[in-house]
Amino acid sequence: MTETFTGLIPYILTGLQVTLEVTILALGIGFIIGLGLALVRVYGSKTPAQLIAVVSVIIRALPHILLLLLMYFAIAALVNLTPFWAGSLSLAIISSAYQSEILRGALLSVGSGQMMAARTLGMTRVQAIRHIILPQALRQAIPAWSNEAAIIVKDSSLVYVLGVPEILRKAQYYSARTYQPFTAFIAVAVVYFVLTFLTNRGLCALERKLKIPGQ
Repeated sequence: MTETFTGLIPYILTGLQVTLEVTILALGIGFIIGLGLALVRVYGSKTPAQLIAVVSVIIRALPHILLLLLMYFAIAALVNLTPFWAGSLSLAIISSAYQSEILRGALLSVGSGQMMAARTLGMTRVQAIRHIILPQALRQAIPAWSNEAAIIVKDSSLVYVLGVPEILRKAQYYSARTYQPFTAFIAVAVVYFVLTFLTNRGLCALERKLKIPGQ
């Protein structure tokens, strides 16, 4: 068993870079889109806010793998992208719905009196959001966002169905070659556990570092 793992782990880890790239792209692009959606829902006009809310509910109500496939084929029909990029963008769009809810809650957690105080001091609405509201809201969002980050680490495995050679696909190759599926997928479970653990610990450390005294 030890000898098997000695050869298996390095082989599976050849897909680790792809897993990390998918995770970082999905989280980063999802954050940018999600932040924009959250700002529109909190500070935008009624009709766009309601439309975003409806789309968010639909995305969060459907299985991620179904959305991934739907978005993959929709994106592939419009733009000639590799499975890696199409899968990463699909996960980013899915994640943006969840991140928009996280960030919307964080924005609403900042007292409305702070916006009024900033406007009284002569700031525009945009300046108040940028310099007063957002810095506090992003700090408040870290605990919930760390959970979304862990989910995306695990959901990066969904691009497996598109043929992207991440760690789960590597395990499947190994299993097909050696007829040892249990060993291969246990190794993948260990890798995902380590990735998720390190992600959560890192974001917990960031939360402590950025915590506002007294809150």
